[in-house]
Amino acid sequence: MHLKSFLSASIIAAALQAPMAFSAAAPAEIIDNYADIALATYEDSLFSAKTLQLSINNFLQNPTAASLQQARTAWIAARVPYQQSEAFRFGNSIVDDWEGRVNAWPLDEGLIDYVDTGKYGTESDENELFRANIIANTTLTVAGVKIDASKITPALLSETLHEIDGIEANVASGYHAIEFLLWGQDLNGTNPGAGNRPATDFSLDNCTGGHCDRRRDYLQAATQLLITDLQEMVGNWQDDGAARQELTAKEDNAAIATILTGIGSLAYGELAGERTKLGLMLHDPEEEHDCFSDNTHWSHFYDAKGIRNVYQGEYSRIDGSVVSGPSLSDFVAAKAPVADQNMQNKLAATEAAAQTMVDAASQGQTFDVLIGENNPEGNQIVQTFVDSLTDETQAIEDIIAVLDLDGVELEGSDSLDSPEKVME
Repeated sequence: MHLKSFLSASIIAAALQAPMAFSAAAPAEIIDNYADIALATYEDSLFSAKTLQLSINNFLQNPTAASLQQARTAWIAARVPYQQSEAFRFGNSIVDDWEGRVNAWPLDEGLIDYVDTGKYGTESDENELFRANIIANTTLTVAGVKIDASKITPALLSETLHEIDGIEANVASGYHAIEFLLWGQDLNGTNPGAGNRPATDFSLDNCTGGHCDRRRDYLQAATQLLITDLQEMVGNWQDDGAARQELTAKEDNAAIATILTGIGSLAYGELAGERTKLGLMLHDPEEEHDCFSDNTHWSHFYDAKGIRNVYQGEYSRIDGSVVSGPSLSDFVAAKAPVADQNMQNKLAATEAAAQTMVDAASQGQTFDVLIGENNPEGNQIVQTFVDSLTDETQAIEDIIAVLDLDGVELEGSDSLDSPEKVME
């Protein structure tokens, strides 16, 4: 991504001329607090995943519409802390290398279970496993090699099936695999309504959809694997954890650059671009992040909140306690108070734009409805969110400039940088 054209000369000049604050937070203190917030966010993600597992176990013991709804509610709750953790991606290689195991999307759900071919299609030129349907088949063949899938276990999902054949859309694990199993396909297009899988798809006595025993095994295996993966990331941010140690070993400027790379890349290339603008350009609900549950408005809200958490050095835990300390905002304010205030303003504007999407969803206009081709007012709500994130990224670039940090590269997106490529 090339954002040099985004730099605001007036903001940079004012920031450089503004009086210095009396003291600034030491970079080491900022990094420690940043790592503490990362740890707390992943601990909350783990705790909520364990709560999800309890709800799923209860559902499988008594698969009714009510117990299915409880499991779905627990999944949505589990997204709250996890989405806030995404601000630790991009700059931290350990997180980026791991993230695809827990939050990869979009996925070719026909790899996992039955699909409506009228909506989904029957084949894909890019993916021969487009409709492999692991739940219905105990074996599959990839590149002439026969794979035994008779027992659906966490190891089968993680070691064999996830991104099998080198195709990223072959998502076999993580939040979205669980989401698909709990909701099923959303067949409503850009009209209101989420997936509506019946609880009896998991019933041993009154099975619908076929292979209910294997569907139960898959749901349990994917949930246990999610917990195992989150436990690994919690360990990475503990005092002796690899992610914390990798960060604290960096020089001060490099560590600060890591933080800014993470929040800038999430704001621009990932959230504004791939997760929001792309779907809006194409008017395509298949580009919706939480496409089975229609929970995308909240996922976007908490992604944006995670950026704010990191910049302001404060995270509100699910138990009501708060982790806070010296922040990047403190550091910037001491050196360039105008740049800090500009960033604070942009963060507030982004949160307001995200809240507008949440409010629209409460009135039945979820993200897939908002991006519909014949919904100009809804389209504008989404575009305002994109614009606010782009402005926020400009503020981050201004900070990078006034701090004189070299070599910071933020993730881009064709939907923002080269829209003509998307429409080819």
